[in-house]
Amino acid sequence: MSDSDSNNTHFGYKTVEREQKAGMVAGVFHSVAAKYDVMNDLMSAGIHRIWKRFTIEISGVRPGHQVLDIAGGTGDLAAKFSKIVGDEGRVVLADINDSMLKVGRDKLTDLGLVGNIEYTQANAEALPFPDNTFDCITIAFGLRNVTDKDKALRSMLRVLKPGGRLLVLEFSKPESELLSKVYDNYSFKLLPKIGKLVADDEESYRYLAESIRMHPDQDTLKAMMEDAGFARCEYHNMTGGIVAVHKGLKA
Repeated sequence: MSDSDSNNTHFGYKTVEREQKAGMVAGVFHSVAAKYDVMNDLMSAGIHRIWKRFTIEISGVRPGHQVLDIAGGTGDLAAKFSKIVGDEGRVVLADINDSMLKVGRDKLTDLGLVGNIEYTQANAEALPFPDNTFDCITIAFGLRNVTDKDKALRSMLRVLKPGGRLLVLEFSKPESELLSKVYDNYSFKLLPKIGKLVADDEESYRYLAESIRMHPDQDTLKAMMEDAGFARCEYHNMTGGIVAVHKGLKA
């Protein structure tokens, strides 16, 4: 079933009306924004930095490029891209959530990254940019929170330049049954407890664990990208398939 076929959608394991989901996801990220970076390091034992580094390595971004980082949150990818594209390039950090955008802006400003970064509150399903604008688009750990993923992928394709590439870094399906069981135990038993201890928010981290399980697996997401019009789609599994980065080009 396509994202567009029903008036209902998933919020974690709950079924909710489509128009409710964005507000509910916003509530989660308003709640976790202040502790987002600390929790990322704790949840992944710092490995999220390696996943993001690999994404940047295969992005093909060069000096002078225009880069859009969707659901860019606290700006990890945007900070790296800012240094790569230089004074002639531009990085747009976009997030639907103003709390996350504010944390990202403050963090990158403190790092002295002010010249070539712009900040835009935007919904991935209706990106407020002209056609054929960006050389590269990234969305890291954000696509699973989007209500209509098909619509978002088509929106991303529209604003990419011909020859530009999309990179989707997201939690995915572990390759082995054993790893899957260990990962489930961690996600549903330990992760909410860490959320309660560090961020005083057990429920938001339970939703995040559930949203990972509801996200399409590697091959399904690859097919969705192809259906949206992306060419030469492929994915790379990392950490046993717990995370995958999908790549597609605009022909």
